[in-house]
Formats: sequence, C-alpha cells, structure tokens
Amino acid sequence: MVLHNIPPLYGEKSETLILGSFPSVKSREAEFFYGHPQNRFWRVLAGVFSAPVPETVAQKKKLVLENGLALWDVIAECEITGSADTSIKNVKPNDIAGIIEKTAVSRIFVNGKTAEKYYIRYIEKTVEQKAICLPSTSPANAAWSLDRLINAWQIIK
Repeated sequence: MVLHNIPPLYGEKSETLILGSFPSVKSREAEFFYGHPQNRFWRVLAGVFSAPVPETVAQKKKLVLENGLALWDVIAECEITGSADTSIKNVKPNDIAGIIEKTAVSRIFVNGKTAEKYYIRYIEKTVEQKAICLPSTSPANAAWSLDRLINAWQIIK
C-alpha cells in the first residue's frame, strides 16, 4: 500500500476545492501537488487567474490560497504501480468532509475521470455534494491542448 504524503492545502477563504485522484511518484517525492513537470495543472491555474506560472512550492501555495482554492486528493492510500491511475486498487479515501467543515468550501471540482470515479464511489454520499469533473491536466490527457484546458477550467473562477 502507498500512503498519500501531502497534507491538504486550504485557508479560511477557500471556497473551491479541487481534488485529484492520488499523487504521482514525482508529487510524492516533492511532497507537493502536481510535482511532475509535464503535468499542466500549474500552467492551467496560472492561465485561469492571469498569473505567472508558479515555480516554487511557496508560489504555488500563494496562487491557490489567494484565489480562494483548496487542494487535496480523493485517495488517502491505495495500491498503485508507479503513477498509473489505471493500476489503482484497494482504495482508502481521504476525509474530504473534514476539510469542508473547516472551510467555506461550497464548490467541489475533480481533476479528471479517475478522481471523479473515486469521488462518486467514496466521498459524494458523505459530503452530500456532487463534484464537477474537469478535464485532466495530466500529460496522459494529450487530446487536450493547454489553451483548451485553460478555457475549460475557467469555471473555477
């Protein structure tokens, strides 16, 4: 079993929660969200909020918190081969309800279909809130250009 090693990122002004499925190997090594250089998450957020692309963890945290966002993942622990979402088995979910209770979160988005699948399976009934599925920022979602992703993600503003 692989444990999620990144704490949730949120602040008192967080109104919009974005959930991934489970951190990649690179993200687990960096101990921060979307750590793989090919993942377009940070470029998409920068595009949505007309901000410079953050390079450091401090800059990434600032971009998230200044825009009323919160970040975490649906899965707390699972069996996974490398970073492949398709290999995920034996899922234990994160306590998403706990974040919602501590924040002003009123909207939930999931980053891609895998996050959506596990959100519906493990979280939706607990928090009694549907999540809106956004196209994945993963490099595996090569059908979506950066501009198209930024356009689709405008809804989080």
